[in-house]
Amino acid sequence: MAIQEIREDEWLELNRIGQGTDAILFSTPFCGTCKVAERMLEVVDAAGVPATLYKMNMNYSPKLRDAWKIRSVPCLALVRNGEIVQFEYAMRSVDHLFELLKNTE
Repeated sequence: MAIQEIREDEWLELNRIGQGTDAILFSTPFCGTCKVAERMLEVVDAAGVPATLYKMNMNYSPKLRDAWKIRSVPCLALVRNGEIVQFEYAMRSVDHLFELLKNTE
């Protein structure tokens, strides 16, 4: 299963207020750790979490990067009903990510 890739302009147009929980993986194409984080999230997604998972190239996301003060990649931004609730920079394990995302409702 693949995580849906989304552009910054598409995200900004979505208006996810009151729409549950989303998780956006900010990454860059040549980041090896980002590739590992994406694979871990694919496993979590396949296990069935109630969050919608997206990935976004941070190089082309200056508005969100600056507004949300994203410091580095990989960065998993948890968004609940359109509002940022948490940033996760350390993708410790599949279990950790699963627990983080399963308790999002």
